[in-house]
Amino acid sequence: MIKNPVLGGLGATAGITFFQTFFGKLVAVALIAGSVIFLFMLITGAIQWISSGGDKQALENAKSKVTNAIVGIIILFAIFAVINFVSSFFGNIPILNAPLNPVTP
Repeated sequence: MIKNPVLGGLGATAGITFFQTFFGKLVAVALIAGSVIFLFMLITGAIQWISSGGDKQALENAKSKVTNAIVGIIILFAIFAVINFVSSFFGNIPILNAPLNPVTP
């Protein structure tokens, strides 16, 4: 069996156990990917801002890119904070590691 070390043994599980761990891993990967995209957008916006050379349109495009990157990272971490808040508000329900019980007839 091939295991992906990034997912921490997720490929070794099946059925309900797979979905219990999949959602938490998916949120973690989304946070990492969003953070990398934020960093890339922020750096490219900063480079465009520096190299705009006084051109009003290029400066506005660069400002827009930096602003959008900052708003995006704020939204990303706000979603994560809301998930954690809801989890703790409802008595430490593990939303990111939800215990799913199989439906039995």
